[in-house]
Amino acid sequence: MDRVELGGFLRSRRARLRPADVGLAPGPRRQTPGLRRPEVALLAGISVDYYVRLEQGRGPRPSEQVLTALGRALRLTADEHAYLRRLAHPAPEPPSRPVPGNVLRLLDRLGDVPAMVIDAGYDMVAWNPMLAALIGDPAAWPPRRRNRLRRLFDTGDAITGNRLELARLCVADLRAGGRYPADPVVRSLVDELLEESPEFARLWAWREVVVQRTLTKRTLHPVAGPLELDCEILAVPGHEHRLLVYTAAPGSPSAEGLKRLLTA
Repeated sequence: MDRVELGGFLRSRRARLRPADVGLAPGPRRQTPGLRRPEVALLAGISVDYYVRLEQGRGPRPSEQVLTALGRALRLTADEHAYLRRLAHPAPEPPSRPVPGNVLRLLDRLGDVPAMVIDAGYDMVAWNPMLAALIGDPAAWPPRRRNRLRRLFDTGDAITGNRLELARLCVADLRAGGRYPADPVVRSLVDELLEESPEFARLWAWREVVVQRTLTKRTLHPVAGPLELDCEILAVPGHEHRLLVYTAAPGSPSAEGLKRLLTA
């Protein structure tokens, strides 16, 4: 059980709520934003002392019933509730395995759209020629640069028009994955970015938790021109890997741009 992160997550979710959000009167002289601890305890039906100890990282492991009550009291989303449950009852991480052959075959069949496979630490582990045409050939890059998060926090990237938006969404997704801090690779990546990027540190401190399933990437390509691409993020069942596929609306300028990439 990660008591420190669980306490920090509860504090962050409490701070974002106002009394009116949960049907409580605001009352006089509120010195801090968000709900007070006794208010959360009341809404969850647990003792104030127990809730205080949870926030301070001193409490016992909460039961499923308590976690459900806290999720309801703090108005957690499904992704946030799942994250809270993993903090209290972490499951063993599945062993790291190679990309399944069927996923690699699917990647090869996606000849007219950019696609890649990433692992739990956001490293690019496989890609197709169209992805290389879109962003450059990752095989020619140092291994460290093949990490999508590192690339998003590279402030020299002037190509991705919505880099800051994508960075926020990917940080929320990294936390939602539930592999921090148990996975040493993910923990090392987070520690590195916390030290090197004030932008990452600010986003990480928000403790935003959202599993990303669809993203929009805007970029200006020297051959394809302005592109707005929908990125579908497909989980590989039983594996840490995910398949990312970039498509454009049929008949759109971006779709025509992808055709130019295909024939370039």
